[in-house]
Amino acid sequence: MKKFIIGLLVLGLTSQVFAQITEVEELTEVVVTAVNYKYLNAMDNSEAAIPVQMLERKVAAFNVQEQDYYIDDYDFYTVQFFIPDGKIVAVYDANGKVMRTIEKFKDIKLPKAVNNALAERFPNWELVSDVYRVTYSESKGATKTYKLKLQNGDKTMRVKMSDEGEFL
Repeated sequence: MKKFIIGLLVLGLTSQVFAQITEVEELTEVVVTAVNYKYLNAMDNSEAAIPVQMLERKVAAFNVQEQDYYIDDYDFYTVQFFIPDGKIVAVYDANGKVMRTIEKFKDIKLPKAVNNALAERFPNWELVSDVYRVTYSESKGATKTYKLKLQNGDKTMRVKMSDEGEFL
């Protein structure tokens, strides 16, 4: 009985060896182009919150030319992207390149530079709410600001900061 089971095991494994032979197939060439790489480079969202990263990638990957409303006669297209945490209004040219954006996100995770600057300058204050705004222009790049509402007991203060932690 023991020899019979070992024989079945060997026979089962050898039949799978022949199934692994595959034919080599030539694939066609694929060209990948990044139309909106300047937009993604200007955003540099490595430290941004996940909803911000997700929506900015959607804006960069969006193809205006594949939409039903696309007509060659128009110079630009305005498209709005919404999620519960924020929104982006993007302007695309006729080729699908991002010309400019206006972005606004509420109550998102702050970068380390902003958190450190807040803790250093306002140690006993608590962050109540924040608004992250980005304006991007192809010629000027990206401007990122945070509008923060701080609270310490009965006192309330509003602070505006850049993404590097500088107070404006």
